[in-house]
Amino acid sequence: MSRPDLNLLYTLNVLLAEGSVARAARRLHLSPSAMSRSLARLREATGDPLLVRAGRTLVASPRALELRDAVGQLVHDAEAALRPANRLDLGQIERTFTLRASEGFVENFGARLLARVAEEAPGVRLHFLHKLDKDSGPLRDGTVDLETGVVDKTIGPEVRAQALFRDRYIGVVRAGHPLSQLEITPALYAAAGHVHVSRRDNDKGPIDDALATVGLKREIATTVGGFSAALALVRASDLVATVHERHTGILFAGMFSFAVPLPLAPFTVSLLWHPRLDGDSVHRWLRGCVRDACAGQLPAMTKT
Repeated sequence: MSRPDLNLLYTLNVLLAEGSVARAARRLHLSPSAMSRSLARLREATGDPLLVRAGRTLVASPRALELRDAVGQLVHDAEAALRPANRLDLGQIERTFTLRASEGFVENFGARLLARVAEEAPGVRLHFLHKLDKDSGPLRDGTVDLETGVVDKTIGPEVRAQALFRDRYIGVVRAGHPLSQLEITPALYAAAGHVHVSRRDNDKGPIDDALATVGLKREIATTVGGFSAALALVRASDLVATVHERHTGILFAGMFSFAVPLPLAPFTVSLLWHPRLDGDSVHRWLRGCVRDACAGQLPAMTKT
């Protein structure tokens, strides 16, 4: 079965409103003959004459009278759907968004983000989830509205991404740690006792790979699942934690931090969302809020 030409609805609406082929043609900027051909197509599509001659004028058939209001509403709804959205009234929005992020995001950027949201859209609520893996499924199935992460091959190809900030690995020890008084070399760094951070109980990570390139291996004293646990341990011991600088700036406040003496490339943390939300004006506003919240200054390094 062939699909109907929906453009004929607009033509029919004008014909029924004008009650004249000539006037409808002028309104649609068509020739009278082109309008007559459109009327013929409409008669064929509906199986009804629609407009019939009565003396020198055309009058609507009973079927046309039945269609007039419905067709007028359809045309109105179609025009409304294709118009640009009205100005977003954030003060009237009542909505909850789920944002999944790596550990440290809420501590470092959450307060700034919540303040912006509360000021502009007090009816919007944010639900923060800890990101335990890189699976794009929650974005795809709609259980997560936004998340942050490093874009790699594990991210679904359909996922949208926009850079938030550059980050890097740094070492952190307690204030007064012996390393804080020394020029930290790869050998000194490797020889210290380390807290290894791994969400999936991996034995190795980028740090170990970088050490291997210079023939070194670090001494791992313990493994934890997140940055906050690692930093809590090193704050009260002589261990070393290697963490993401931007994600943990508040967490290592008052401690001694230093650039890792290894060839580790910085990486970009991005904002991720599913393309079905591209046109959602409230979601687009929230993406801008997250970008602004993450645009602050880097925490000051104790030692570089």
